[in-house]
Amino acid sequence: MTQRRAEIGVIGGSGFYAFLDDTTEISVHTPYGPPSAPVTLGVVADRQVAFLPRHGLRHEFPPHRVNYRANLWALRELGVRRVFGPCAAGSLRPEIEPGDFVVLDQLVDRTWGRTDTYVDGPVAGHVTFADPYCPELGQVVLRAGGAMTDLTVHEGGTVVVIQGPRFSTRAESAWYRSAGWGVINMTQYPEAYLARELGMCYAGVALITDYDTGLEGVEGIEPVTMEQVFKMLARAVSRTRDLLFAAIPDVPEAAGCHCRDALSSGPLGPDYA
Repeated sequence: MTQRRAEIGVIGGSGFYAFLDDTTEISVHTPYGPPSAPVTLGVVADRQVAFLPRHGLRHEFPPHRVNYRANLWALRELGVRRVFGPCAAGSLRPEIEPGDFVVLDQLVDRTWGRTDTYVDGPVAGHVTFADPYCPELGQVVLRAGGAMTDLTVHEGGTVVVIQGPRFSTRAESAWYRSAGWGVINMTQYPEAYLARELGMCYAGVALITDYDTGLEGVEGIEPVTMEQVFKMLARAVSRTRDLLFAAIPDVPEAAGCHCRDALSSGPLGPDYA
């Protein structure tokens, strides 16, 4: 097992390829192959933090090719038990505007063919996932956002996770809106679930880059394009960093949630601290 070096992890999303200053880079070998990039280790307000860019250093891994299992395993090997998972997302609701943040509380999986579990046998395990996100970490992000004057941070929202790399059709987007879901993304599953299997706390923080296929009945709002997403990301990644730098010092030293309880039926067993 790799020597413990961090307690908090950040997995950077699209456009978010670096986070910390004065870092140490470490390559972590996992049973599931290499993670998306070497992990960088640093300090935020005396907290040891590990950063890993989800899509690689040059965005070489599209959503359906990310090695999610290796990424989460590598962070846990380094001692990480709390993970912030910022991600780019599209809005399905008019009140959730580009540039806003959403602290996610529910997830709907519409992906296919992704390797999404560590429980490959011979021992069976079924992990509770009724509440996909850590409520304690979510509140940490909300408090940090509430203290910042230039951010709008929405409390709670359901993300529908699509396979990608294509964007939605109008019919699909209308279906998702009719179900009452709030935002749309391509990477929160299986990332959030794999963290749960490993007994790690995980907070999904969606940065809204666009309206998915426009807003019906509103002129001038066009369907999302890749250029639009990256234009927004270029302006907003620094705000994501600011939000996380404000949140990390407020993470409790001892977890008061039940995310770790999943170890009892996960791949590591209940005694794997």
